[in-house]
Amino acid sequence: MTRHTVQVATLGFPRIGPKRELKTALEAYWAGKIDGDALLSTAAELRALTWARQRDLGADIVPSNDFSLYDQVLDLTAMVGAVPAAYGWSGDRVDLATYFAMARGSGAPGSRGGDSPVCEHGHVHGGGEGAPAMEMTKWFDTNYHYLAPEFTADQVFRLGSTKALDEYLEARGQGIDTRPVLLGPVSYLLLGKTRGADFDVLSLLPRLLPVYAEVLRSLARAGATWVQMDEPCLVTDLSDEAKAAYDHAYRVLADVTPPIKLMLTPYFGALGDNLHTALKLPVHGLHLDLIRASEQLAPVASDMRPDQVLSLGVIDGRNVWKADLNAVLDRVEPLVASGRRVVLAPSCSLLHTPIDLERETALEPEIRNWLAFAVQKVAELATLARALNQGRDAVKAELDASTAAVASRRTSPRINDPKVQARAADADPALSNRTSSFEIRRTVQQRRLNLPAYPTTTIGSFPQTAEVRKARADHGKGVIDDAAYAAFLREETARTVKWQEDLGLDVLVHGEFERNDMVQYFGEQLSGFVFTKAAWVQSYGSRCVRPPIIYGDVSRPRPMTVEWWRYAQGLTERPMKGMLTGPVTILNWSFVRDDQPRSETCRQIAFAIRDEVIDLETAGAVVIQIDEAALREGLPLRRADWAAYLDWAVECFRITASGVRDETQIHTHMCYSEFNDIIQSIGAMDADVISIETSRSRMELLDAFSDYRYPAEIGPGVYDIHSPRVPSVDEMAALLTAAAGKLPADRLWVNPDCGLKTRGWAETEAALTNMVSAAKAARLEAVGG
Repeated sequence: MTRHTVQVATLGFPRIGPKRELKTALEAYWAGKIDGDALLSTAAELRALTWARQRDLGADIVPSNDFSLYDQVLDLTAMVGAVPAAYGWSGDRVDLATYFAMARGSGAPGSRGGDSPVCEHGHVHGGGEGAPAMEMTKWFDTNYHYLAPEFTADQVFRLGSTKALDEYLEARGQGIDTRPVLLGPVSYLLLGKTRGADFDVLSLLPRLLPVYAEVLRSLARAGATWVQMDEPCLVTDLSDEAKAAYDHAYRVLADVTPPIKLMLTPYFGALGDNLHTALKLPVHGLHLDLIRASEQLAPVASDMRPDQVLSLGVIDGRNVWKADLNAVLDRVEPLVASGRRVVLAPSCSLLHTPIDLERETALEPEIRNWLAFAVQKVAELATLARALNQGRDAVKAELDASTAAVASRRTSPRINDPKVQARAADADPALSNRTSSFEIRRTVQQRRLNLPAYPTTTIGSFPQTAEVRKARADHGKGVIDDAAYAAFLREETARTVKWQEDLGLDVLVHGEFERNDMVQYFGEQLSGFVFTKAAWVQSYGSRCVRPPIIYGDVSRPRPMTVEWWRYAQGLTERPMKGMLTGPVTILNWSFVRDDQPRSETCRQIAFAIRDEVIDLETAGAVVIQIDEAALREGLPLRRADWAAYLDWAVECFRITASGVRDETQIHTHMCYSEFNDIIQSIGAMDADVISIETSRSRMELLDAFSDYRYPAEIGPGVYDIHSPRVPSVDEMAALLTAAAGKLPADRLWVNPDCGLKTRGWAETEAALTNMVSAAKAARLEAVGG
């Protein structure tokens, strides 16, 4: 058989810039400090740098149109002209003002797209007057956010952006012939939301395809030979109608003239029962995620048409560990030797990884040697291609280094702690069960806490003002010493506690001014974690995060929150909540070790948090909140896998909470989610009180809790902290009345729908004042007064 030269392809690359240049430019533009031309100039510079860098690293196939000023799904919405009517689009090309209005809201404080605040859990929504931002949600099971398209039954699609063509030509002008990337039409529709009358979004496909065909024709005429069509929904559960939609869509696009080759690119899992659908589509290549689903290589390789190119996702595009290159070669060499035309690629876009490990000069050399960021992953692919094309001896040094790094991580004393492993393996059922049932605990807790009906509290954090952020930065730079910083934090805490007392809140919080991030704060105090200085990853737009890296067994060397809790409780006679982040959220918002199941790592974190819970109780805490904001976000993409995940996720939460006495009240908080399909698992968490986001749905989300007859107490958020708007007393009271119509009034708490970290003090004070008044009104109504 003919042996083809193995090429390297990248499916997408981080776009924020090595020093977060995109973030800087975006925020300067939104603040009115630079104009649109300056923003677009910075974007062009970043694209040029990224294209050249990938080429120089050894990528033969470099993507274009993977860059975005905010989000690639929003870019597709602009391309097909699916701009909701609220944004007043003229129907010509989508300009920056319209684009950012969809992303951030229009007419809210802050020009050029408004100011859509971000909560500490990373969720964003529009606020103020004007049109709100489009709904934002997580991109499959990643921590990236996308803006969900909004479709109406009479939806019209038209070409609204030539970005894909423009950026292809831009790269060509720099001597780089790229492979443009488009989110495929079926996935785009399936990721959208209906507005107005309910209907099947796939019914819009015949109207959508002509725009895709127009874009493909323009690329073909410009000289492009391939287009990467991302169809991640192919790894999810699909209806027969969705499978038929794929067949129809790609038969239409295959007839585009002049013709252009399509690389069908699913990722994040296995094709599974969609394999037959994918294999029969008239495309010229198929990508496989072999990190998440290595088992699919053999059936695909045997059933693919001989003329199709097989793209092998052999390097992890979602994690930060070096690959075992020799092991990859052992799997791929027989396929290449058989004559199959193969391209090597990451499992998915490298958008989900930091850019370059070279900037992490402060990391300990041993741990640093285990890591590979986007730049290093492209280099790994280039090494693999050289080994396949020239033989392993041509890259012996690189392969030996890879083997040594993998062996080092496997055997390092840093990784393995027998005591932690033995504790996590303990199968004693008592470890995940409270001593008594909720009804017994509730009676004891009511007697001890003596709270009024409709008790009031907040979710945890209070505004982290510019002064708080400056003090933290100054402390980090050594401008102020530990004592001065601690004194500043004590002053902020004391002021916040007194203000809550004066307002009349029933259960107080200390404000969390000492905390940088709800995961990082804990990870920095746990063993088995390492933190970076510059390993930023885009969440969306200008928001970037530095996920912790869990490299080894996790334990808690010492108490993490007890002293700050003790200080705050000493300022008041009212109950002060201990505030913790739960194990599932810490896991899901970190880069996690890949040498053991995620469930085992989560269980280790659970025992560490359990120790903190017990220490808080010993110090006198009677109310302890364990946030699990990311519980639902971790759901596997296939429903058949949900039960296994929910079983260990719920058990891990229960481990954290089960070591306390009946009279200690355990709270949890969960961000906005569709609760209907996991409500039984939420009930199984056995928390005494859950607080959730419900204000935007006007308590409709409580239907799931009502239908299920949720057994515990619940705090449905009575106002939206993501908006600067201050709701009136009557508005919040009406929401409480609505909530009491769905759940027993004697089990309702009154609270905002999320933490207040991102809000200003003026609006926080006004909103909480109204909230307390609404609770008092509800109490009077409950007694008939």
